[in-house]
Amino acid sequence: MVTTPSLSPTQLWIAGARPRTLPAAVAPVLAGTGAAAYADAFVWWKALLALGVSLSLQIGVNYANDYSDGIKGTDNDRVGPLRLVGSGLVPARSVKRAALLFLALGAALGFALAATSSWWLLLVGAAAIGAAWTYTGGPSPYGYRALGEVSVFVFFGLVAVLGTAYVQIEDFTWLAFACAIGVGALACALLVANNLRDIPTDSVTGKKTLAVVLGDTWTRRFYTLLLLVAVGSLIWASVFTLWALLGLAMAPLAVRARQAVASGAQGMALIPVLRDTGLAELVFAVGLALGLFIGA
Repeated sequence: MVTTPSLSPTQLWIAGARPRTLPAAVAPVLAGTGAAAYADAFVWWKALLALGVSLSLQIGVNYANDYSDGIKGTDNDRVGPLRLVGSGLVPARSVKRAALLFLALGAALGFALAATSSWWLLLVGAAAIGAAWTYTGGPSPYGYRALGEVSVFVFFGLVAVLGTAYVQIEDFTWLAFACAIGVGALACALLVANNLRDIPTDSVTGKKTLAVVLGDTWTRRFYTLLLLVAVGSLIWASVFTLWALLGLAMAPLAVRARQAVASGAQGMALIPVLRDTGLAELVFAVGLALGLFIGA
């Protein structure tokens, strides 16, 4: 566990929310809104509601993972940022309540969005909340069965981007799908980097992540592949407007992160990779959304 200075209760809860993961919640809303703007269907208040849903679910799943991994003992001996339950600094029941509170907030905002768009979105929202809780929680968490990346790609890529675009356009478009693939690939890359760092401890505790299954070498190659998929999605989006290539502004961050991964960085040396990957996803989405607004 990383040694940390004494933190106030507020600082503890902020750390537990895992701020470095929040770009994964903001990026899909930006990309989906860019796709809506390109279709001349931008609705600012629906975009804000979608952002509220995405951030609430991301924070909720972070607290839920902290709670579930903490009570299972997975976080008792780990390399990386502070975990509330695993560190013993916050009672497990309090972290569980925080997780349920944010998931409930996401559900309430999602209900408002569905009420103003389409009621079938409630089913998608229910699936997202279920996936958030069962990632590491419940009797058979799928995050322990090498399915975490699949869920991230589906819910923080396809569902979040296409959902954000749909509530504004009220239709699905190929451009939105291209955006969703790129955002999903980078969200997956963030999780891959996290799980690469945790291979030694996850292997011991029985947490069978995709990184544990693939092993160190192939996990590093998979990370590079995901970055290439994101670039490919930009090329696809550029068929609609060349301005979409503004998303390539993420290149310096992505290259730096990829170099660290390819060079064999381990443990604490992978924490900057998490930062750079999260920022790369955010810059990718900002550049892509800006390009789609300009090219509309």
